[in-house]
Amino acid sequence: MKRGLRVVMMGAVTGVAAVGGGALFAAPAHAQSAVQPPPQTEVAPRAQIEAPNLAIRRIVVQGNQRIESSTVTSYLLVRPGDMFDPARVDLSLKTLFATGLFADVQIVQQGADLVVRVVENPIVNRVIFEGARNIKEETLEKEIQAKPRSVFTPARAQADVQKIIEQYRRSGRFAASVTPQVKELEQNRVDLIFEIDEGPVTGVQSINFIGNSAFSDNDLRKVLLTQESRWWRLLSKNDNYDPDRLEYDRELLRQYYTNRGYADFRVISATAELTPDQKDFFITVTVDEGLKYDFGEVKVQTELDRVPAELLRAVVPIREGAVFEGELIEKSIDAMTFTAGTGGYANVDIRPRIERNPETRKVDVTFEVNEGARVFVERIDIVGNTRTVDNVIRRELRVTEGDAFNRILLDRSRSRIRSLGFFKNVEVTEREGAEPDRAVIEVAVEEEATGELSFAAGFSSYDNFLFDVSISERNLRGRGQFLRLRASTSSRRNQLDLRFTEPRFLGRDLAAGFDIYTLQSDYYGYENKSTGVALRAAFPITDSTNMALTYTLRSDEVSYDECAFNTGSAQCLENSFEGSYATSVVSYTFNWDKKNDPITPTRGFDFQLRQDLAGVGADVSYLRTEASSTLYRGLFPGVTASFALSGGYITGWNGDIVRLNDRFFKGGSSFRGFDVAGIGPRVTETRQSIANPEQVDVQYYNSSGGLGYYIGTLEVTVPTGLPEEYGLSGALFTEFGGVGLLDDEVKADSSAEFCLNDLSAEVACDGGAATTFVRRSVDDALSLRASYGVSIFWDSPFGPVQFDFAQPFIREDFDRTETFRFSQRTRF
Repeated sequence: MKRGLRVVMMGAVTGVAAVGGGALFAAPAHAQSAVQPPPQTEVAPRAQIEAPNLAIRRIVVQGNQRIESSTVTSYLLVRPGDMFDPARVDLSLKTLFATGLFADVQIVQQGADLVVRVVENPIVNRVIFEGARNIKEETLEKEIQAKPRSVFTPARAQADVQKIIEQYRRSGRFAASVTPQVKELEQNRVDLIFEIDEGPVTGVQSINFIGNSAFSDNDLRKVLLTQESRWWRLLSKNDNYDPDRLEYDRELLRQYYTNRGYADFRVISATAELTPDQKDFFITVTVDEGLKYDFGEVKVQTELDRVPAELLRAVVPIREGAVFEGELIEKSIDAMTFTAGTGGYANVDIRPRIERNPETRKVDVTFEVNEGARVFVERIDIVGNTRTVDNVIRRELRVTEGDAFNRILLDRSRSRIRSLGFFKNVEVTEREGAEPDRAVIEVAVEEEATGELSFAAGFSSYDNFLFDVSISERNLRGRGQFLRLRASTSSRRNQLDLRFTEPRFLGRDLAAGFDIYTLQSDYYGYENKSTGVALRAAFPITDSTNMALTYTLRSDEVSYDECAFNTGSAQCLENSFEGSYATSVVSYTFNWDKKNDPITPTRGFDFQLRQDLAGVGADVSYLRTEASSTLYRGLFPGVTASFALSGGYITGWNGDIVRLNDRFFKGGSSFRGFDVAGIGPRVTETRQSIANPEQVDVQYYNSSGGLGYYIGTLEVTVPTGLPEEYGLSGALFTEFGGVGLLDDEVKADSSAEFCLNDLSAEVACDGGAATTFVRRSVDDALSLRASYGVSIFWDSPFGPVQFDFAQPFIREDFDRTETFRFSQRTRF
């Protein structure tokens, strides 16, 4: 018979205490088979007690190295002086082992002493991943429990193996295997090593459907995010099996069917079977399409006083008899919420009641609209901004602490914050406050680089290469200020300008700024040197309209050398525009913006009207008017059409003629397919041989600019079919318009008729020495030009890149074209 009681609980894996060989598990844990669980905990049977009434004299802890004895005894349910109770001792042992600090625990009664013998679990020194090439180690570290200085247990290591395998499964590598190993170090420390065999990517050999009759397998495959593995999809990441992606595909199928009338549609199952060679999966989706329904009766029931049911029904985009579309239910709720908000109801509770009638195949919808509980904003939290100061974001909010909660105003606030252009993503969410009628608003932003180094290059038939370089900061010092320095150059034009804008001047809702610029241009004898400064101010009128005022003071030096483009002529016409001029211009700009999204609009429009009045206290007098508008319309998901129309006219007053540098010149980025100043009126010279009248030589000189212009642009964004991570998108466009109209005096000044002899000297036309008859005139036709082309946008690692390929198909013989244009921006 033993003296006293001996209670023993062994560790989860008995081999932990003797891992000198380094291997914790003999076989790797394969993805295809479950990892063997650790052995179950065993408790030695309790011995009989000879002296059940003996009191515990003291508690002795043995074997502990890092853990204090007092810590061990704190987990026990007995204390010195207590009577020895086998049940309480047994429960104390289980409590100690449950802490995870010990690989082995024994509690032994020796006379009046209670001896607790422990074997501590080692401490993790390092976690090492060997063989991880396709998943970053940082990603794996976030998933596992094992961390440096944490307690090592075999159960935790085995759980981490499963989490690593799960990560590889999500990346399409179902043949991956992970072998955990430990390397013993001094002071009861270990290095935990996960040896990883990633294996090949497991593809999708085929996707099949069962139960579909309304749509073919090929149609349904296009709906899914998961794709079949094909050789031309080498760069795609969606042609491998991912259980999470397959769950998302089930939802995509449901949306596809319910938006085409199948209100009862459901996915019965979506299974994936691995091929014997473990290289591919067969995916089988079983569906129940159900019946196809149309919309039946649509009603709105409400008790709102200021917004009648008839008004709410008018904004519901559902028409009786139309094919049932599930998305229209959500769109109806959004439309009625917005309408109720404009009527003063910040919170409304809209509950759709849907009744299907299989016999008539109609779906009746009743919207119950009631006023929601009144909730007030308790607090607004701004999170995610590491550079932008809170005030820059808060001043764009349409609600403040203490206001009634208003979803419409919160949506507008989000749009205003996004329109700043400082953030990749903006999310506005609400949660319950300290009281039921209080809400906490959280504005979460993800900042993006707002510094930008950009350059553009183009090739034209006239100027050859053109370059444009600028450096800008849209969020200077995190306070929303804008600063830009720009330089552009070509063989005919050089420009340098500096712009600064303070969005909240003197703390008011007033944007103020200035521009300083210098410009030199030389177009076949028209040489202009211009230096100016402008002061700007802008303020809002309503949420969708604003007004900007500008004053510009500019100095111009204009010279005109008619002989520069006709060195063979002895007669050079005088030009009344030569000399130095001071121009004082007062301008206003009215903006009206009704786009649904400031960055990527899919519906709505914008409109701008600008007028410049020159002549107050300076040498030049004119009135210039320009207007432009763009209409946006989403056609399909990812496809948006836009139509832009702009035009302008300038006229002199106070007896002035509009000078060359004040006229309209179009082309380049303003009219793709044509060079900068590539269209418009220009001097035409015709040389005809007197001896042989059929011998005619026509030469066209630089554009003279126009007093009026009109330009229209139709553009449709088109998906490239490539994964979003490639950052490639495109657009098809066509542009049309014209530049023309000149003062009669200007046309007369540039027109002439004379004769030349064989030495290119001017002689009398009625003399015998004349060999060539020369006629100069200005072609002032406001004729139509048009082009078409493709734009490619690439969000490259170096910044956004744009390629424009354009081809004119309606043009004049004297127009200058530009078929390719390239621009790039690098953010910092």
